[in-house]
Amino acid sequence: MRRDILDLRAFYASDLGRTARAMIGRKLTEAWGEARGLDVLGLGYPTPYLGPFRDKARRAVVAMPAQQGVEIWPGSGGGLASLVHEEALPFQNALFDRILVIHALEESPDPLALLREVWRVMAPSGRVIVAVCARDGLWANAEHTPFGHGRPYSRRQLAQLIGEAEFEPVGYTRALYAPPVTWLSGQAETFEQAGSRLWPRFSGVVMIEAVKQTFAIKARPAPARARRIRPAMAPVPATRDPARRNPEAAGVVSKGA
Repeated sequence: MRRDILDLRAFYASDLGRTARAMIGRKLTEAWGEARGLDVLGLGYPTPYLGPFRDKARRAVVAMPAQQGVEIWPGSGGGLASLVHEEALPFQNALFDRILVIHALEESPDPLALLREVWRVMAPSGRVIVAVCARDGLWANAEHTPFGHGRPYSRRQLAQLIGEAEFEPVGYTRALYAPPVTWLSGQAETFEQAGSRLWPRFSGVVMIEAVKQTFAIKARPAPARARRIRPAMAPVPATRDPARRNPEAAGVVSKGA
């Protein structure tokens, strides 16, 4: 069962939520830059991370699973977030250049079907970043956060699932090494730097960037091995200018509404 939109919103308003947004958001910016002139989709609960892309992207929209609920986004005007059935996204084929999937796979009843829908709506030259809770990390057991619910993944498990959905992993990284306790939030940057060097397997989040497999033969792929790229997952963007943050969303619609 998915976390309610109110729980997700409350987490990202907390110190731990701000830590997660900073550490994961940095990796997204490293990979995509500003996403200038591109069509961007966020699936799951992506609104804490899409603010830096909204101003420069040609279009940035959000799709939130019906079992979760939806919030008004962006707060300044709304109208860019929709409630969807995750196995039948209301978008035409090959529409989006960049897709972020976060807080989506772990609690999905059919994660493969969800990723195949992502494949359908992604442009042939597009890229998707899938972020999931890491099986070996401390956050997988932190039930007071959204990362402590549902099914966590190892890097290998996530790469295999992505391959089964006809994607090819091209980049890999990890984030969120700080323990999921509020009183250590102020030391998150120290943990991030030390963790990536000293205990790289024990991050809170695994992130894989992938592209479409567009060949005609649809044989079941072998488990994919994604190469690790530092500092970003893939050198896609042509610019890395600092992005402006988006104001917090102004309202929510709970799944129980």
